[in-house]
Amino acid sequence: MITTAKRLESVQEYYFSRKLREVRQLISEGKPVINMGIGSPDLAPDITVIEAMQKAMFDDKAHEYQSYQGLPELRKGIADFYKNHFNVDLDFNTEILPLMGSKEGIMHISLAFLNQDDEVLIPNPGYPTYASVTELVQAKAVYYDLSAQTNWQPDFEVLEKTDLSKVKLMWVSYPHMPTGANGTLELFEKLIAFGKKHNILIVNDNPYSFVLNGNPLSILQVEGSKEVALELNSLSKTYNMAGWRVGMVLGNPTLIDAILKVKSNMDSGMFYGIQKGSIEALKLGKDWFEKQNEIYTKRRNLIFKLAEKLNCAFDKNSVGLFVWAKLPDGILSEEFIDEVLIKKHVFITPGTIFGSNGEGYIRFSLCVTEEKIQQAIERFS
Repeated sequence: MITTAKRLESVQEYYFSRKLREVRQLISEGKPVINMGIGSPDLAPDITVIEAMQKAMFDDKAHEYQSYQGLPELRKGIADFYKNHFNVDLDFNTEILPLMGSKEGIMHISLAFLNQDDEVLIPNPGYPTYASVTELVQAKAVYYDLSAQTNWQPDFEVLEKTDLSKVKLMWVSYPHMPTGANGTLELFEKLIAFGKKHNILIVNDNPYSFVLNGNPLSILQVEGSKEVALELNSLSKTYNMAGWRVGMVLGNPTLIDAILKVKSNMDSGMFYGIQKGSIEALKLGKDWFEKQNEIYTKRRNLIFKLAEKLNCAFDKNSVGLFVWAKLPDGILSEEFIDEVLIKKHVFITPGTIFGSNGEGYIRFSLCVTEEKIQQAIERFS
């Protein structure tokens, strides 16, 4: 009998992969399930993006293998994007590496910098992939607590009392997923100082900056940040291109070169047409974000009404693609969402998949039409 690698004993199938099978089964049985769980944009990219990809199909080298570093015009577009929106200067030849989605970047970074038994600081609650990838590369996950009392920011006094001698890397994500708490320059300055003091690589996962957020920030805005920080970003949420799989990692040339060593052994370059479409997306201006956020604002206001019907508490100042809501005391997240799925045919994400500090919380996605959200509200009337 063929046995699997021991590393698989440390991870489970991704929650949404498993749970969506259950949702699909209910739908196949004729149940009208409304999916409020997944943060997969249901809106389309701008028409100029689609047209650019279509036109690219007829270019001479469109169907060949592409550079591991992406087209120079794409890297230049990313550099211009960071300069225009964050006032961050990046060398497009040495400090930017396009990725096939930022999720893959989590694995690339972990393989590039972590040895067996190195320790990694992971937010609780936080994106589950940070922990699963850490386990897959046989490093050790060390969770740091986030809570509503600290606005879902790290408690640096507690961190300083932690044994950090084996910590190599720290994952952060602001705007924070799943809670929607926004970052601040003061927070980023503290993180950079913390990384320098303890020789820890700080990685900010930053795909939600432009969703319902009037103050987009990058950790790379902090002076000296490139010495110890990387930033991951993505076109998935910003430009409705989730299925295109376009991300990027940004940082100093030494760090980027290390990631490139991994990436160049794992893929054969991003499809040319996707790169051409991405270049056009990065040119879109303020009116694009305003149009998207007008839609998301209407949806979020309806989600607030739904959360109120469920007697949940929530922060109206949160940003990003989700609404993070606290259930009434004593109600367990997974029991609640399972009951709602079976009885009301509404799928909501339980907070526990993001860590133990997510117990008692649920997360709604804004990737649902107003009509569907209104239907969900009516089901609880």
